[in-house]
Amino acid sequence: MAFRVTLNDTDTQFEVNPGEPLLDAAERAGLALVHDCRFGGCGTCRIKVNQGSVDYEEQPFGLTEEEAGQGYALACQARACSDLHINARLRPAGFIQPDYHEATIVQMDALCHDVTHLVLRIPTATDVAFHPGQYLNVILEDGTPRSFSMASPPRGDLYDLHIRRVPGGRFTERLYGHYQVGDTLDVELPLGEFRLQDDSLDNRLLMVAGGTGLAPIKSIIESLDELENPPEVLLYWGVRKERDLYLHDDIRSWLEQRSHLTYVPVLSDADDDWSGRRGYVHEAICEDHTDLSGFDAYLCGPPPMIFSARDAFSRLGMDGDRIYSDSFNFTHELAEAE
Repeated sequence: MAFRVTLNDTDTQFEVNPGEPLLDAAERAGLALVHDCRFGGCGTCRIKVNQGSVDYEEQPFGLTEEEAGQGYALACQARACSDLHINARLRPAGFIQPDYHEATIVQMDALCHDVTHLVLRIPTATDVAFHPGQYLNVILEDGTPRSFSMASPPRGDLYDLHIRRVPGGRFTERLYGHYQVGDTLDVELPLGEFRLQDDSLDNRLLMVAGGTGLAPIKSIIESLDELENPPEVLLYWGVRKERDLYLHDDIRSWLEQRSHLTYVPVLSDADDDWSGRRGYVHEAICEDHTDLSGFDAYLCGPPPMIFSARDAFSRLGMDGDRIYSDSFNFTHELAEAE
């Protein structure tokens, strides 16, 4: 017997079959719930269950125990156990549908020992008004995608990417010795729900990046330059070694032009001569701030960082609905590795 799901504060309802993920059922009914990774890692499809109950085949990584205890669930993995009343975000009417384009490689530079700055020119995407924080897919020969964040706000037909080399990666390995400037790639864009929310501009912004998760964070920070009075931004960037801080000098130069920006690099495996912060990036934030209730957080990095940060920030007073995270920047790297 199918269960009935009602979106609170509306007359909208849809049916979900036993064992069917809520997101699949909503899409089958023509409802565009906000979502991204679809495997429970990012938390983008987070909903609030106000009445009824759900369960999971496996507990999703992108939902903390505390959040589950407060009645939150992830629509991409949750299965209804009864009729439900939920709060859920729907994609806006002006949602930009992704499309396929041909891109030309115009620049390839090594940012550090294992990160490449790849610049693509996509003439047919000049008018694509992607949101800073979104990503594109590079489509491989067999049709499978590899996802990479845009590392700069929209700038005509040029698209910046930060690509970390993954041993055995079908695309990232080929950036070394196979692809050359002038080669073409098939791409799909824009994709992803990770973006600056309009109502975040009223709060302090906590930007947390792990590794090449810096790329979408950089895009969002640079987009704030268009504002007359940008909000205060605290950027924490966590990597293993000092050599992994591939834009360290550039970011320090940002501080001269951006008085609203604070930058804290954190190394989890620092050498003896490192004089800065050590440990995990979310721990450094919790050491610096005992009350996070006035912040909105934007997180991009590996799953353990996202999970640990969400849990720790919630314990320090941050509203879980004010924590936004990006998943693709690690999912493609995990899937890529053989």
